[in-house]
Amino acid sequence: EWDGNLVVKGVLRPEDAKRMVDMGADCIWVSNHSGRQFEAGPAVIDQLPKVRAAVGPDVPLIYDSGVAWGLDIMRARALGADFVMACVGNDDDLRSVCLGDDGALAGMSKGAIFVDHTTVSATVTRELYALAADMGVAFVDAPVSGGQAGAENGQLGIMCGGDQAAYDAAEPIMGAYYKACKRLGENGAGQLTKMVNQICIAGLVQGLSEGLNFAEKAGLDGKEVVEVIMHGAAGSWQMANRYETMVDDKFDYGFAVDWMRKDLGICLDEAKNNGAPLPVTEVVDKFYGDVQELGGGRWDTSSLIKRFRS
Repeated sequence: EWDGNLVVKGVLRPEDAKRMVDMGADCIWVSNHSGRQFEAGPAVIDQLPKVRAAVGPDVPLIYDSGVAWGLDIMRARALGADFVMACVGNDDDLRSVCLGDDGALAGMSKGAIFVDHTTVSATVTRELYALAADMGVAFVDAPVSGGQAGAENGQLGIMCGGDQAAYDAAEPIMGAYYKACKRLGENGAGQLTKMVNQICIAGLVQGLSEGLNFAEKAGLDGKEVVEVIMHGAAGSWQMANRYETMVDDKFDYGFAVDWMRKDLGICLDEAKNNGAPLPVTEVVDKFYGDVQELGGGRWDTSSLIKRFRS
């Protein structure tokens, strides 16, 4: 049983909002993914009436489009909260949400837990962990994988770092929207694991792009080819979920190229610190730069294949 307050920042399903209220949340805050966005994303706006209907008329429902005035609400909304869950855009966005007189940490009580679902550097995670600890607040780095569809369907993978006790307390709350969740180690381990995730995805998507382009050049039906090979050693989530849209030249089904480049930049920076060579990741990052130059910054990551078609 859980008796406390909860602030939710991000796109969530109405049924999960209702579940959180049933668990004791006294307000729901729905926000855009990035603190730097100045326009409300349609996925967020479309959910507002559904969330309201699910939680009823008496639960405060806060919407923040991400503009600067929303930052002073962070402290006010975090007052008395046992848990604050955040998912913003990058290192600077996370600092702006957490720090300062109007930041979330300033409004949190000793013993409260801040869970960060943003993909950021391990450096800022360690920085905020230390600052939060000085204030008596626990900090769990918990980046997610699965994209918007995973969030909407409660099928996210969550990679966590931080103190065991803080993770144990936060894990049941995250249960509203994850398929798999695991603590990988101390502070920063979640972010480092997310880097591994993005490194693996980069190579997979490039390989799939090359394979489908090869099939096209060879006069084969790309969809029929994948429908055979996906059941063998070549199969992957990317192949199963993206091959049809890639063949159809449609790229509005997932995580954007702009965000992927941000994440791969984090991976490459960390690799410089730990000495891990990332030759394929470095090349694929440049290829995503080519996609951006084609105007595809908001296309999903499977748009790597567009380089072969331009």
